[in-house]
Amino acid sequence: MTTSPIAGTKTGARAEGASTPPTPILGALACLSLCLLLSSLSTSSANIALPALATAFTASFQQVQWVVLAYLLAITTLIVSVGRLGDIVGRRRLLLGGLILFTAASALCGVAPSLQLLTAARAAQGLGAAVMMALAMAFVGETVPKDRIGSAMGLLGTMSAVGTALGPSLGGVLVGGFGWQAIFLVNLPLGLLAAGLGRRFLPADRVAPKADRPRFDGVGTLLLAGTLAAYALAMTAGHGRFDRVTVVLLLAALLGGGLFLRVEATVASPLIRPAAFRDPVLSGSLAMNALVSAVMMATLVVGPFYLSVSLGLGEALVGLVMSVGPMISVLGGVVAGRIVDRFGASAMVIAGLAAMAAGALALSVLPPLSGVAGYIAAIAVLTPGYQLFQTANNTTVMRDVPPDRRGVVSGMLNLSRNLGLITGASAMGALFALASGAVDITAAPPTAIAAGMRATFAVAAALIVAALAIAALSRAALRRAIAARRPLPGDAG
Repeated sequence: MTTSPIAGTKTGARAEGASTPPTPILGALACLSLCLLLSSLSTSSANIALPALATAFTASFQQVQWVVLAYLLAITTLIVSVGRLGDIVGRRRLLLGGLILFTAASALCGVAPSLQLLTAARAAQGLGAAVMMALAMAFVGETVPKDRIGSAMGLLGTMSAVGTALGPSLGGVLVGGFGWQAIFLVNLPLGLLAAGLGRRFLPADRVAPKADRPRFDGVGTLLLAGTLAAYALAMTAGHGRFDRVTVVLLLAALLGGGLFLRVEATVASPLIRPAAFRDPVLSGSLAMNALVSAVMMATLVVGPFYLSVSLGLGEALVGLVMSVGPMISVLGGVVAGRIVDRFGASAMVIAGLAAMAAGALALSVLPPLSGVAGYIAAIAVLTPGYQLFQTANNTTVMRDVPPDRRGVVSGMLNLSRNLGLITGASAMGALFALASGAVDITAAPPTAIAAGMRATFAVAAALIVAALAIAALSRAALRRAIAARRPLPGDAG
């Protein structure tokens, strides 16, 4: 046997309840890391190809934009459902199936003769990515000892950040050198490698006999998917405008959400147990995850306008400054995981949020005073805080989840993050435009952009303070429950 630097134990440690030969931890983590790398890379690289796709298929920007939206909608609408499906039929077989689907769909994207087929293939690729994202975190509890889960979560966060940071630059090189098809075909060798590693190193499934398995909640799945699709379309297609279509979509999402909760309260094997939302740890973590993701999306939406218009930087310098945050995420993920393991996940949630609040406030104050240096300094505080929060929050939730619910809870964590990003892009973008006082933000004067920047990140700091309040309330409720020696709502079953 050998020793894993991440797990801190012999790689012969058995997965929970496993009766099969020992599973090497590093091999399993390599598979899970590739899953998150591929899913995030495919999100960020496709945007670069949109101009080339518009030319190749003689299509408008609105038409080729569906190449991106189809992928994101598939992930958002199905990530909780595929997580639950993995809990029922076996996470290993479903993850391998997701990897095969993702790889095959990538190949189909690369040879698609029409924009319609390319969009359909991207939706299939998004379904595979949803499986990969939902089950990667779920597998951590089966492959890593509890006292090293933070380090594993930090590694997975680093790989996701690598994919996000690498996507634009790698996509630009591939599209420029080999054509738009290359950004999809590059997934083939990596997808096959991940599938091979998963087949070799992931622990075997231990599922109940078919007669004893809980039934998959098909009605709940359809209702949740429809609800999330309506909300995501309202946020993305509306671009922050509350026109008639946006209002109808939001009303449909509200109605669908109500029907979903009503159905889940009556079925024998619900997709999501309504009682789980009364668990202060889970519900608080989901709310905080959405809030901080909205704030991080604000940096991607507002930052380029401020740097280019208000500070007058050229495109190359804007790209260089905007890469600071992702590079900090790449370098800080594993470090954040080790800090969480050393000092405890609950305390590091608070510490990460405190750093994020300081960073958001600094983004509102420092750039007008110090220009680019002030912007970078603020990002250098905000981003490590986000990395620490994300690692600690995921560790807090996933560490003690029952084995039969790991997939669905992991899917809920990923969903809350995606909804935060989607909402942040729309709401924070609309706030920025409103605070700038400009009808057309692209033609706004530098002073208006600076005013919008200050207002947006003042609100962002307030959102992080709200997340801190949620964290404090969750900790207090957890302590009261422990002191009373009673189980939290939703823990049973």
